[in-house]
Amino acid sequence: MLRRLQLLVLAAVLIVAAFSTGYPFLFFVVYLGLLVVGGSFVMTRLGLADLEAGYAVSQVTGHVGDRLRVTYTVRNTGRLPKPWLEVHNPTSLPGGLPGRAVALGGRSERSWMVRAQLVRRGHFRVDPLQVRTGDPFGFFEASAGVGHGITVVVYPKIDPLPRWRLPPASIEGSHAAPERTLQTTPLAMSVRPYAPGDSMNRIHWPTTARLGEIQVKEFDLEQTTDVWIFLDLDEELELGEGDDSTTEVGVRVAASIADKALTENRAVGLTANARRTALVQPDRGPRQRLKILQLLAAVEADGRATLDETLVEGLGRLRRGMTAVVITPTLDPAFVRPLGILRSRGIGVVVVLLEAAAFDTSGSADADDEVGEDLRQRGRALRHALAEYELPTWVVGPGRPLGEVLVR
Repeated sequence: MLRRLQLLVLAAVLIVAAFSTGYPFLFFVVYLGLLVVGGSFVMTRLGLADLEAGYAVSQVTGHVGDRLRVTYTVRNTGRLPKPWLEVHNPTSLPGGLPGRAVALGGRSERSWMVRAQLVRRGHFRVDPLQVRTGDPFGFFEASAGVGHGITVVVYPKIDPLPRWRLPPASIEGSHAAPERTLQTTPLAMSVRPYAPGDSMNRIHWPTTARLGEIQVKEFDLEQTTDVWIFLDLDEELELGEGDDSTTEVGVRVAASIADKALTENRAVGLTANARRTALVQPDRGPRQRLKILQLLAAVEADGRATLDETLVEGLGRLRRGMTAVVITPTLDPAFVRPLGILRSRGIGVVVVLLEAAAFDTSGSADADDEVGEDLRQRGRALRHALAEYELPTWVVGPGRPLGEVLVR
């Protein structure tokens, strides 16, 4: 706007000077200026004419560490060339999406691909494609939005836990891991050829008809330890920065354990004491996995309730045969007693402690620092309190794969 105002003032001065003095050179400058400005205006007005543009996103969901691929296409359907076009996508994705300046000849097109690393969980907006053009002197510019905006949901990273097993809860008639049984249970896992003594109601007729010989179903004992995960997001307990903060590591632990349990056909529920207590009722299957990941993609460490208050509130939702998985950075042993009550009710308990001293990046975790030493002493006291109730405990710090840490 300032440049246009300056241009108008300069043009007015030249025109007044030309008519006042009558010098041919000043009239030449005025005519040249009118030609340049008029040509720039026409060039800008025609810059977006006969132009087609669009973009395609490879996925609207992903996990931290995945790569998002965005393909752009710009096509000139007219005869006149487009000497300068700027194409970019405004977005809230960390790092953004790089734009590009392109030139198009008559009846030509350009396509290219942009790869963006998904580095942070959350919900991010990709706005409509913006195409901008202008004149070489910067007097005028024109822009247009193309397409519709989309939302990209980035789920937390899931670490494989091949050797981690949930401890069994004490309940009769079921088992903590898949195990074949001669009894008929709700879990029909495979088929095998008929053997003398097999009951007729165990015959799997579709497979028998397909193979031409009698096949019977094999059953697994129903697994115990359906899981309820308690994720502590008390804002006063957050330590560390970025991916190495207690919040991000705690969310990753919750996502990995939930994925592991759902893969084993367990029912999984989740409670997170964020600003509002977030609750996902226990269920099985891919839809439950999606619900949990969507919740974990959005939660932040902004809770006001303490862990012991959250546990007391959720006691009524736990039933015999379940396992409560508590993920917390707290050093307050007040939550240990409610967990001991769960053990007496036939409910298994697992505690994943996010080691406060390891996440402290303020410089207070040095060996000779009093505050750091206090954090370590309180951590040892908490682990001792958990050991008195015989509660299985894992200690997790930043920078290590969970598959190595969560091993008995």
